Amino acid sequence: MSISMKEATAVSAIADLLYDFLPGSGNSRTAFPLAANEVGVGEFWQQGSKLPSLVQLLTATLEHRRNRFCPLINAIVRQSLTWRRGRGEPLMREEIEQLNTLLRGGSFRIPELTDDSFLNMLPVRNPAPVEKPIAGKPTAAQVSLLSQQLLEVSKLAPQPRGYAFEKFLHDLFAAYNLAPRGSFRLTGEQIDGSFALEGETYLLEAKWQNEYSGIADLHGFSGKVLTKAKWARGLFISNTGFSPDGLTAFGKAPTSIICMDGLDLHETLSRQLSVADVIVRKVRRAVETGGPFVRVRDLF
Repeated sequence: MSISMKEATAVSAIADLLYDFLPGSGNSRTAFPLAANEVGVGEFWQQGSKLPSLVQLLTATLEHRRNRFCPLINAIVRQSLTWRRGRGEPLMREEIEQLNTLLRGGSFRIPELTDDSFLNMLPVRNPAPVEKPIAGKPTAAQVSLLSQQLLEVSKLAPQPRGYAFEKFLHDLFAAYNLAPRGSFRLTGEQIDGSFALEGETYLLEAKWQNEYSGIADLHGFSGKVLTKAKWARGLFISNTGFSPDGLTAFGKAPTSIICMDGLDLHETLSRQLSVADVIVRKVRRAVETGGPFVRVRDLF
């Protein structure tokens, strides 16, 4: 059975990482071919340059004896613990954590390698200094939690997802000290929340739906903002995005709103950008172009 493109990409990266785990030959107790023999795939090791031989071993095992792939990785790690310690270059926790990440990229998981008791026994290269929070800027750990929170929202059914999305946005703005306020209802309309930035108050519209937000959605929210104090602004966040025709038509009307989509949120978190900076740049581009929506990737 041939392997998928996803698996082939993972195998290439795993081979690069494992290269320094063991020798290709010349050792009677610890070597890649010995690990392969240990789990019954020794015939897939071909003598030659180590990296191509390792790629061939991993690929052939996946193609012909898939159930031996994880045991093979395990055997390599076990032998590496001995071999690297003997060389005075012990296997590091960071290397195993990187291996686990690459394995997940190929949809594999080896419980023994993710066990905390095992990982805690491994030395670390340079313990990361404790990150001190800066006013208005969340730590990397907080950003990671927000990214995980957004991922969990995507797994929910439609009704609870809407409330969870609003909570995520509240937590996101709170992390950047933007003084968020939860949803509130006025006569005849619902506002999903508000926040403050650089002395300006923004009303919030949040949508998580299967279809694009269209011209009617944009006009509806813009109307809510225009009925408030004339200095009010609005941020419309639609996870799915906005219809191109709707944005084109809406761009011709005077408005005080700017837009974000799910990709903007993902890039803001994954690139650890400041939410405040993203909004400020979107506002400036809207003033310059008259368009309410410019992607984060086009602003940074």
